[in-house]
Amino acid sequence: MTSSPSPYPIFDADNHMYETEEAFTKFLPEQYRSAVRYVEVDGRTKIAIKGQISEYIPNPTFSVVARPGAQEEYFRIGNPEGKSYREIIGKPMRSIPAFREPEARLKLLDEQGVERTLMFPTLASLLEERMRDDPQLTHVVIHALNQWMHETWSFNYENRIFATPVITLPIVDKAIEELEWVVERGARAILIRPAPVPTYGYSRSFGLPEFDPFWKKVVEADILVGFHSSDSGYNRYTDDWEGANKEYLPFKPEAFRMVNQWRPIEDTVSSLICHGTLTRFPQLKIAFVENGASWVEPLIASLKNVYKKGPQMFEEDPITVLRRNIHISPFWEDDMSKLVELLGEDRVLYGSDYPHPEGLAEPASFAAELTNVSEEVKAKILGGNMSRLIPV
Repeated sequence: MTSSPSPYPIFDADNHMYETEEAFTKFLPEQYRSAVRYVEVDGRTKIAIKGQISEYIPNPTFSVVARPGAQEEYFRIGNPEGKSYREIIGKPMRSIPAFREPEARLKLLDEQGVERTLMFPTLASLLEERMRDDPQLTHVVIHALNQWMHETWSFNYENRIFATPVITLPIVDKAIEELEWVVERGARAILIRPAPVPTYGYSRSFGLPEFDPFWKKVVEADILVGFHSSDSGYNRYTDDWEGANKEYLPFKPEAFRMVNQWRPIEDTVSSLICHGTLTRFPQLKIAFVENGASWVEPLIASLKNVYKKGPQMFEEDPITVLRRNIHISPFWEDDMSKLVELLGEDRVLYGSDYPHPEGLAEPASFAAELTNVSEEVKAKILGGNMSRLIPV
């Protein structure tokens, strides 16, 4: 391994793969093939889910992508000139093998000075919302994706790259089956969408007791649960305010949506605490990844206020629960020392979001910027805390 600008081993909590076109379709049973298609529109390839063309990812083939770290300046200083998204990200690049498969990625990690990483899918985050009215289909497509991910990346590559299979929850028994399937194949972390769970005609929180059999299996497997930024379906609520009915497009900035964009994460954390999941299962290991940290302090204040007024509604102090179970990998530009103060030094993780444009071009470069915490805390943030969550 080449020398790293970090004096500490780095366990990056947020890396991404770029899925190939066969990721959703290779293992999809014949009777479901029409659910996911790639189609040509004006000479460009688009993905269609249940017959609806999606613009969620402008180029779902990932043959050409934005450069890693293309938005670093944007996130450091803002956008005082009001540049467009295209102007900010600049000239794109062709995908390289390291974005697509583990052997090349492992070599790149060596060059970058990164020891280990979680590896999240990218395009997969559009699936569940666009299939929310068909729970059976959702489970089938997610399983096909996990089969592809296991074949292509494995769930544990050389004890260094930990791909995160997706677990969808509409039908609890099927969620348990999928969990058992991925654990049998070596998964050390899973990915769950931070959103209410849709089923036939209504939605509900995965924090309710009906999901306890699933969470019990998660605890028994000693597996990390990752909640990564996704399409949580909250565009339905912002559309109500804007008098519109449009698809959520993460790369098209809109002021009203951006002001409220972390509401799904607040609601997810609140549900896990207020509906008692984390009290019934205090051993659950939960990580929130790429959801920033701006929501943490206001949520703590709200939970403290509710607990003061109605302690009988909780079996435990909600802040104790939050600081026991919740780990956060915020944006690289967030104030890590503030988050340490709020959560505790054992609950803060570092994620580079590589190779996405909003991440860092050189993941290990963050070590030099982490100047406002002690050396011991640096070591925990950069890799020690993740190593405790996924020991090898």
